[in-house]
Amino acid sequence: MSRRHFGTDGIRGTVGHYPITPDFMLRLGHAVGRVLRRHAKRASVLIGKDTRVSGYMIESALEAGFNSAGVDVLLTGPLPTPGVAYLTRALRQNLGVVISASHNPYGDNGIKFFSADGAKLPDAWELEVEAALDEAPQWVDSAALGRARRVDDAAGRYVEFCKSTVADSMSLAGMKLVVDAAHGAAYQVAPSVFHELGAHVVRIGCAPDGRNINDGVGATAPQALVAAVAEHQADLGIALDGDADRLQLVDRQGRLYNGDELLYLLAIDRLQAGQPVPGVVGTLMTNLGVELALRRAGVELVRTQVGDRYVLEELLRRGWQLGGEGSGHLLVLDRHTTGDALVSALQVLQALQRQGRSLTQCLEGATLYPQKMINVRLQQATPWKSTPRVDDEVRRVQAELGEGGRVLIRPSGTEPVVRVMVEARDAQQVEQCCRQLADVVAQA
Repeated sequence: MSRRHFGTDGIRGTVGHYPITPDFMLRLGHAVGRVLRRHAKRASVLIGKDTRVSGYMIESALEAGFNSAGVDVLLTGPLPTPGVAYLTRALRQNLGVVISASHNPYGDNGIKFFSADGAKLPDAWELEVEAALDEAPQWVDSAALGRARRVDDAAGRYVEFCKSTVADSMSLAGMKLVVDAAHGAAYQVAPSVFHELGAHVVRIGCAPDGRNINDGVGATAPQALVAAVAEHQADLGIALDGDADRLQLVDRQGRLYNGDELLYLLAIDRLQAGQPVPGVVGTLMTNLGVELALRRAGVELVRTQVGDRYVLEELLRRGWQLGGEGSGHLLVLDRHTTGDALVSALQVLQALQRQGRSLTQCLEGATLYPQKMINVRLQQATPWKSTPRVDDEVRRVQAELGEGGRVLIRPSGTEPVVRVMVEARDAQQVEQCCRQLADVVAQA
């Protein structure tokens, strides 16, 4: 059976357009509830959301769907995606549900699920839900209906969990931090975490109105953070995205650090602390400069498809702890079961304290290579993969770049576009080679 509703990270789309409509969300809650009841006589789910105005509508529809299938519901209100994963496990729930479209604008929304262990669910479970959506509803009678209640201390529980992921002795006293929550799910908990560890916190992106999530702030628009760090002469700036699983950092000089660099920092810090780091997992887009720097430190980098889901799968398969993407999705699996921007930020701060050095100093061993990407729009039936001219040009460019460069051509998963990427030490060479290769692909 093929997927019709689930993508690489749950179900997502534009509010008011199928499937992000109240009638579908009612059906979805009922279908998921029936799947749960096949494995548990009495089931309970935890539902959290970000700050989009559409979250109220979707939350109500899902709640009704679950209750109609005989499943109880716990409602947390706005809570980061990794907070839902944590509380699902801590409160012994059968399932965690997140209403969020992550870094997308407020007009979008979506649903993603976590297992009872706080982990992403397998394809087989999603296919079972897809099949249940095609079946006629089976409403339970009044005596078997599920109940719903609010979890009043959800935010406080999650704040304490985040703090527990670093040493008890760690203190941020004397540090001034700018925290940008993207007007999203972490607008309350993110400032609290750093404040309770002793930092002086300057808040931006912490005043959601239902429509301003990710709007000019947060990890996808870090210039607001750069400006605020300069204005307040802060030691560091921390930016999250709308559901707080993506992280970007800015230092007092206004330099922005992406996920590839932070992943390198965490790996090197563990090595210097005498902890084993058999390898880390990145993606096809992980910067070559970081891969080479890790190799010099004796750490293997394994690449997966783009997407934190694939990074997580590879980490679990190998039994490794560290992985991530340049976008700021970082996985530290001995601290949390899923990507968590707050936990990752605390790990970075702990590493800086342990080494007694600045971010720039800690990253002296890893220099990002210039990277150029061009999106080439093609007809969907264009057989660019089997075109000899494209193959010849890829070989020519790769030979010109040598071992210090990299070529990647991959199709987009969401639109008829082929992404052409070239990466090497010399920015001018990267620009020239990428344009030449993109022109050949466009003529395929």
